[in-house]
Amino acid sequence: MAEPLLDAIEIETAPNPDAAVIWLHGLGDDGRGWSEVVPALGLPKALAVRFIFPHAPVMAVTINNGLRMRAWYDIRQANLNERADLDGVRQSRAHVEALRAREARRGIAPARTLLAGFSQGGAIALYAGLRCEDRLAGIVALSTYLIGGDRLAAEASGANRGVPIFMAHGTYDPVVQFDWAQRSRDELQAAGWPVEWHAYPIEHSAAVEEIIAAGSFITRVLIDQSVETST
Repeated sequence: MAEPLLDAIEIETAPNPDAAVIWLHGLGDDGRGWSEVVPALGLPKALAVRFIFPHAPVMAVTINNGLRMRAWYDIRQANLNERADLDGVRQSRAHVEALRAREARRGIAPARTLLAGFSQGGAIALYAGLRCEDRLAGIVALSTYLIGGDRLAAEASGANRGVPIFMAHGTYDPVVQFDWAQRSRDELQAAGWPVEWHAYPIEHSAAVEEIIAAGSFITRVLIDQSVETST
């Protein structure tokens, strides 16, 4: 059974969008937190994009003393290998798939769709995007890490082998360690995914330069995809 659609904020950069970005917020935030990023991306006026900023479900988070907050999955321990509750990760993947399917019904092809996210949201963007059965335009993963890398060889979708990935991280991040992001990047590159990597002297946040770079990546993959389709 398909997952119910999560409530979300939608922003269209122009009428009749033909591309979509599903952007997932971090732990304890909601879709409003990242909805203000759209103008800062600097997308060209020629691109008509629908941005979807869903609100994660509210759940108890173990590492935060069981407090209930918006989260894409429970975080049980601070270390990388045992950090994520995989049942919750899979549930959030299903939520993302439901949103992506709705965009397809609204006329936006999977190849014109990107998954993006920050921290927990970025981890889900990677997890869902690499396993998506339809080819995507790209994945944007900010201040995050790779979940289930040891199962990628068996679980990754053939359609998204080689999908372009944008990763950025703060070198002083005390929440999601910089080393975790570097290891995730290396693991993806070793398995054949092209990763555009950026590092910034910040903590667990996003720099203006990072957002501009992400906007350039989104622009490039959507324009490249349009050119490939027309030739």
